[in-house]
Amino acid sequence: MGNVRSVQKALEHVAPNDNCILTNDPKILRDSDRIVFPGQGAMGSCMTALEENSLIDEIKLSSKSKPFLGICLGLQLLFDSSEENKGTQGLSIVPGKVIKFKNSELKIPHMGWNNVNQSKEHPLWFNIGNNSRFYSVHSYHVKPVHQDCIFGTTTYGHEFVSAIALGHIFAVQFHPEKSQTDGLQLLKNFVNWS
Repeated sequence: MGNVRSVQKALEHVAPNDNCILTNDPKILRDSDRIVFPGQGAMGSCMTALEENSLIDEIKLSSKSKPFLGICLGLQLLFDSSEENKGTQGLSIVPGKVIKFKNSELKIPHMGWNNVNQSKEHPLWFNIGNNSRFYSVHSYHVKPVHQDCIFGTTTYGHEFVSAIALGHIFAVQFHPEKSQTDGLQLLKNFVNWS
């Protein structure tokens, strides 16, 4: 769902000796060492595409068994549901929901560079300073049920969750592939995360 090629190119840049495959084949996901789940667009149409390609079960399994990085829509899809399109079911991997920015004075979508407060240490924050700036484009944000999965927050009108971690999963609302040095460092950290 949009933007996947730029994520692939960024990963190839930080891991030139690795094989980075862009796929919708469940078997390739199953056989991979790690998964990056990027995306832009509407959650409903993405869930439909995942269903049509028989990817839902494999994504759920992969997120529990190997390093798994969700980016933007790839973060939101991990949750139970979204307010988008009058209600959209998610993958229910992380308890919680996806809600729209409510402040009518804010420009939506939220687009541009914002600081990310690292609320907890994590291997994917290695060599990235707290409050580093990352690039975002989104109209919705996640609201986890359990606060212990929150590893980063950003302020846009109000504070919202911009990074979560749970088991093998690390997922971010921002776009590391568009976030220059710190974004590439995060992708490099993911490639080396075990």
